[in-house]
Amino acid sequence: MKNIFSKKTFWALVLVANFVSCKSNDDFLKENPETFYTVDNAFATSAQIDQALVAIYSQIRDLWANPSEEGWIFVLRGNGTDMYDVASIRKGSTFNNYGLINADNGTFYNIYSTYYQMIAKANLALEATNLPHISFASDAEKASLVAQARFFRAYAYRNLGELFGGVPIVTTVSKTPQYDFKRTTRVETYQFAIDDLLAAEADLPETTTAGGRVVKGAAQHYLAELYLALGTQLAAEGQGGDAQAAFTKSIAYASKVIDGGTYALMKTRFGARSTEAQGNVYWDLFQEKNVNFQDGNREAVWTLQVDYAAYRAEDGKSKLPYSRTYGAVFRDGAKDHLTGTLEDVGGRGIAQIIPTMYTRDDIYAGKYGDDMRNSDIVFRRTFIGNVRTSPYFGKPVPWEVIYNGSPDATTNFNNRSLCYPISCKIATDKYTGVADGENMSNLFRDDYFIRLSETILLRAEAKQRSGDKAGAAADVNLLRERANASYKVSAADMDDKFNTILDERARELVYEEARWNTLLRMGGTIAVERIRKYAYWPEAQATLTFDYNLWPIPQTIIDTNKDVVLEQNPGWQR
Repeated sequence: MKNIFSKKTFWALVLVANFVSCKSNDDFLKENPETFYTVDNAFATSAQIDQALVAIYSQIRDLWANPSEEGWIFVLRGNGTDMYDVASIRKGSTFNNYGLINADNGTFYNIYSTYYQMIAKANLALEATNLPHISFASDAEKASLVAQARFFRAYAYRNLGELFGGVPIVTTVSKTPQYDFKRTTRVETYQFAIDDLLAAEADLPETTTAGGRVVKGAAQHYLAELYLALGTQLAAEGQGGDAQAAFTKSIAYASKVIDGGTYALMKTRFGARSTEAQGNVYWDLFQEKNVNFQDGNREAVWTLQVDYAAYRAEDGKSKLPYSRTYGAVFRDGAKDHLTGTLEDVGGRGIAQIIPTMYTRDDIYAGKYGDDMRNSDIVFRRTFIGNVRTSPYFGKPVPWEVIYNGSPDATTNFNNRSLCYPISCKIATDKYTGVADGENMSNLFRDDYFIRLSETILLRAEAKQRSGDKAGAAADVNLLRERANASYKVSAADMDDKFNTILDERARELVYEEARWNTLLRMGGTIAVERIRKYAYWPEAQATLTFDYNLWPIPQTIIDTNKDVVLEQNPGWQR
């Protein structure tokens, strides 16, 4: 007979048993709390409101750096797109097998709910700023707290709008359970985030004395992105006039960042290692003590903060585990020639997420190969054999040998997923903490949320969408010129599928951009076409048999919202 005694039933009986056994001692169970925390009494000072905001900064840092190595965050960083996939040893974590990806997938729920957690924290801080018993040092202090909270709320809705489309807008702290949330449209979601950023922009500082806090340029960057997203959606809905107005605003806000005098592309060597002959200016951007605007890096708009001393003392999440999570595993894939976990193989990599062949090779094919971002110091392709029995010991190991070290074709295909070029963004030749026992898994430098390069590429896209292909090409060439790329694009290269811009984003922003946001924001079939074309594993081509340009609303959210029907996004209906 089928066993129907589930775990749920078991724990229910345990609770009942505990209740019965304690019934005669019910005084023990009675609680007499002196107070309950509410929005009204949880905050006593403006400093406590600031701490609520610091909690959001911390959450965003962990969401980006992923110090706990959570699989769903790797998806947020681009796993399953044209740019990244998983290694053969991690096929169970693939995000390109659409036989397994549906509205019940926990990744969608984790991402969706995390941004609503962020919204709840921002709403809590906003309500606290209006409490009558809170005193502020000045009107400016209060305005700054409000601006940061509205920035974070906009940041969350920007992500929700780009990934999921129209979602419920929540502006207050919920005090009772609610089951009747209503979806807005994607346009309304974008507009709400825009309104928050417009309100925040004036009260955010131009610069700060220390890195990490949001500044005016960050708000302007996201305004450029959101107006671009808004215009793209309006154009898809046939509202051409309104779309063009949105593109014009996108260009204007991007230009405030690009041409406003605060930020500039770094074009000459700078920073802590600028006197070393081996580097170049692009490499300098990703060295310790070089990432923040306060370090002399005028390209840095908004950065996350990592502190090695704090990591050692109390904050075990203050790290970038990039060498570990993004690093190659030559010791498995090319073990006859390359082994170990030292700097010579890019550190202690375990290949949680890997660059596709598109990311490592295709974007540098032909005339695009001569590019500083493809130089060995930036995107290392030369690895010296370190196995004494190898004929390549002490010599560069050819990729043909690395990729084809086995007589078995399947093994070779799998090994290609373990061995790949190493970006200077995920590894270094000087690891901090080795003397303290660190094992070359982590970087202890700050990292970028927004770098001016992305603002330039947003403006290029807005110009192209507004009909100015020559202007779009000129913006792309700002980056190609800085990279000393021999080929400069022209208006003729700016194709209607935005391949030129997407390829340039891959060259410039590998391991930096949130690729899913970019692809889904672009609408149409751009995302699915590129996934089918460039995904590393063949499951994508075999199972992605439908088109979509939004992720599904998590089924758990739809089922829980029992009093109002939340419509599912196209392509994901059961």
